Amino acid sequence: MASDPLYINDRITLAGWELTEQFVLAGGPGGQNVNKVSTAVQLFFPLASSPNLPERVKASAIRLAGRRLSKEGVLMIEASRFRSQERNREDARERLKELILEAAKPPPPPRRKTKPTRGSIERRLKEKSGRGEIKKMRSKPDKD
Repeated sequence: MASDPLYINDRITLAGWELTEQFVLAGGPGGQNVNKVSTAVQLFFPLASSPNLPERVKASAIRLAGRRLSKEGVLMIEASRFRSQERNREDARERLKELILEAAKPPPPPRRKTKPTRGSIERRLKEKSGRGEIKKMRSKPDKD
């Protein structure tokens, strides 16, 4: 199934030759099945050198990948949530799809600078002076 293309959205499709799967022994529940069958999946995807991703999406995905990205730019997703190899394989592909969809989201609009209103400035200054009065009342009375 690693040779099947992975459809991300209507503009992005990852070719099957870019995805590499490796099956390893998984820990956790499963009894003897865990000790005998390699059910965990490691999905490798060359994120930095992929020709199917736009540069903006690639840069955003590299930032989102964090520690899952190697120095060579290869993304590794490990899936061992399920007891069957097939479900773990689907889970790994789905997590890769979610990461790329998150990276493909448009950037947020730039923040517009605003000034505080006159009322909010006055309320802040009144609060500050009130706080100062409270602190002044805590001190010892002056000697007259």
